[in-house]
Amino acid sequence: MKTAYATIPAYVTKDGSVIRELMHPAVHGNSNQSLAEAEVPQGTETFLHIHRHTEELYHVTAGTGRMTLGDEVFSVQAGDTVLIRPGIAHRIACTGSGPLRILCCCSPAYAHDDTHLVADPLQAEHR
Repeated sequence: MKTAYATIPAYVTKDGSVIRELMHPAVHGNSNQSLAEAEVPQGTETFLHIHRHTEELYHVTAGTGRMTLGDEVFSVQAGDTVLIRPGIAHRIACTGSGPLRILCCCSPAYAHDDTHLVADPLQAEHR
């Protein structure tokens, strides 16, 4: 199985990032994981959220950002990889002069139903 980036439509997920599903069981027939590219535009951040069942790996391919992972907040840049365990609240902000691009590997595969927004008073103040 092979996919071509140019043929994959982008969509916005519940957390507010722009996603291209590079490989997903519902579309491509793989069985245990999904791989997507996420883009977080300059000056924006995703909504604080959890996945109850899915473990995620974020691998930053371009840009710089600020990752919130549970109680930790730290900088990320191209070449960094972050483990997000199920049930851990997380979000990522683009802090650079261009978009932040991330490869997201999910196991089990990404599902909208497993994305749960977390009430976040800091984000509510900025709206």
